[in-house]
Amino acid sequence: MKIAIIGLGYIGLPTAVMFAKHRQKVIGFDTNKEVIARLQSGFIHIEEPGLQEAFQNVLENGLLRPVSQLEPADTFIIAVPTPHMEDHSCDTRYIRQAVQDVIPLLEKGNTIILESTVAPKTTTGVIQPMLEEAGFTVGVDVHVVHCPERVLPGQIMMELVHNNRIIGGVTPECAIAGGQVYQTFVKGEMVLTDASTAELSKLMENTFRDTNIALANELVKLSAELDINALDVIEMANKHSRVNIHTPGPGVGGHCLAVDPYFITTAAPEQTPLIQTAREINRSMPEYVAQSVDVITNSTAKKVVILGAAYKGNVDDIRESPALKIAEHLQKRGIEVHVYDPHVAYYNMNPEIAFADADMAVIATEHDEFKRLPMSLLTSMANMQIFDTKNIFEGDHEELTYITLGTLHRYTNRPRSFTHKKA
Repeated sequence: MKIAIIGLGYIGLPTAVMFAKHRQKVIGFDTNKEVIARLQSGFIHIEEPGLQEAFQNVLENGLLRPVSQLEPADTFIIAVPTPHMEDHSCDTRYIRQAVQDVIPLLEKGNTIILESTVAPKTTTGVIQPMLEEAGFTVGVDVHVVHCPERVLPGQIMMELVHNNRIIGGVTPECAIAGGQVYQTFVKGEMVLTDASTAELSKLMENTFRDTNIALANELVKLSAELDINALDVIEMANKHSRVNIHTPGPGVGGHCLAVDPYFITTAAPEQTPLIQTAREINRSMPEYVAQSVDVITNSTAKKVVILGAAYKGNVDDIRESPALKIAEHLQKRGIEVHVYDPHVAYYNMNPEIAFADADMAVIATEHDEFKRLPMSLLTSMANMQIFDTKNIFEGDHEELTYITLGTLHRYTNRPRSFTHKKA
């Protein structure tokens, strides 16, 4: 089977590599010529454990070819970006372009799979009409499937194989055809359904998480007001066998949690007040963190170092990153802000410069490098204060003031006349 992957980003490239690892002939197409050139030279352009080695192997044995010109194939897998528009609705322009690129190459019996996360009814409302206008009968001439990606950055190579897959066909025959494609390597259960159900299922997976994180973040705010440690509350509540309050943080990022709920709310705004409220709570957290910096420092901070630019620990993805939004809010307050992230090339600055004379360090991303910090960096700060929004720091120093989202109440409701260590 020859497979064409359209879009070689965080999902498309690992997917292409995985098919090639399992002896399928794969071409990887991307409109970004710099990406193609880098891949053709043997190097990936994203950070993902195990991906570089696997990519080199399939590149060298000829099973994967990065190309700048799409070619005929048996199966076309679309994994292009689906950003949200100004009104937060799903922007389908990259999907439409991909389908337009595929149509001249289509032959009867081909399968088109959309992996990009989309609003409900996109497969049947956007892709199917384009194909039918070109003269193809979906379910007879060609098969059209929505199979949403369901992987966690940092564990993609393992989860591609072992996670369950939802195979949503425009027709039952389409779903069966999609299942035959993924059975080449997927060991998890393959759930066959219709395309619209598959679309909404993926969106609700991330909306569930976004909503539960919003509950935890609202708990942080109310606990600070009530002089209670929110993290202690969560730990104790979660000892109940039927309770699982999620972990609070500085907001949510990435293309999933920060975007997917909007694809639901814009499709049915009157029916989704809870989802909309959850989104507003999580969107408010970067500003809340910036406000907390003001409170903790009595509005005297002149320089703050933000530790992390990526939206998630140990990856280089900065899409919708709350860390960068925190930086923006602090800069609007006239504070000099340095963002340091060893995983993101643009923000991999000299940490000595970032920490020197800083009034506070804000841990905004849970990178392993931030669990402990060199004492030379901490002692170079004007005020040795760490505001850890991820609750990961393991260091200690008698002069260190350590604040978490659980201990904000000590600064909101009491005079700031003491320092404390992490328990």
